[in-house]
Amino acid sequence: MVIFYVAEIVGKAGVYALKQGLPKIKARHKVDFTIACADGATGGNGLGRSHAAYLRKLGCEVLTLGERCFYKKDLTENIDKLPYVLRPANLRPEAPGRGLRVYKAAGAKVGVAVLLGQSCFDRTHGDNPYAAFPLLAERLRAETPIVIFDFHAQATGEKQTLFHLAAGHCSAVLGSHTRVQTTDERIVSGTALVTDAGRTGSADSVGGADPAARIGEYLSGIPDWTREAYARPELQGVLIEVDEATGRARAITRVKEPLPELAAPNAADNRSSD
Repeated sequence: MVIFYVAEIVGKAGVYALKQGLPKIKARHKVDFTIACADGATGGNGLGRSHAAYLRKLGCEVLTLGERCFYKKDLTENIDKLPYVLRPANLRPEAPGRGLRVYKAAGAKVGVAVLLGQSCFDRTHGDNPYAAFPLLAERLRAETPIVIFDFHAQATGEKQTLFHLAAGHCSAVLGSHTRVQTTDERIVSGTALVTDAGRTGSADSVGGADPAARIGEYLSGIPDWTREAYARPELQGVLIEVDEATGRARAITRVKEPLPELAAPNAADNRSSD
């Protein structure tokens, strides 16, 4: 089975890149199942309800969220009705939504779970991901050998530690959140690993934001994430080949798919704005 993990979709450029690039990747690599991190799809901060439906329509079977999972009220109010949207599983049990599910794909089943790191997040706090991992992995493996984790974390040390804990106990642990693609993809004891799959959106940006705005923020001390970037749109992520019988990863390959430039900000699909 070939699983494509789409790196974090950021803003209008990210939605555009997904729309233009996903059909090409699916056809080229015969993808069976697509997971996409959508934590920044709506204006670079969170995921709106309409965006969730649109990304699903574009071909993403699962949308994962991180610390911005409840930034958009319309999604928070409806997340229990959206089985294809997963928030971190290590949030408090009172939180709406679910953090893991098993999905059907190409005659098999794929278990997907999200974990949130504990470093550097000041608005959303998760319980210990290292204590949560064995329990979540066991629950999913009871239904299918193919188990994928999205670990949404800031600190590299957090990710590397979870990698060592997870090796041999799931099909893949894929890092997200920093929006910068790392080159350390590898397979350890049958588990595919990468510190960060990158971002889908403007490659000439600061995490999807306009560089000039971010420079101004650092000079003035006034936060400004309102100006999105559009230059050099790119679809990033990783392809994972998994043995359906054992769940062991056979290969992991980074994806960087450059796409035609957006002529202007309003050239992005108008459905990418809430």
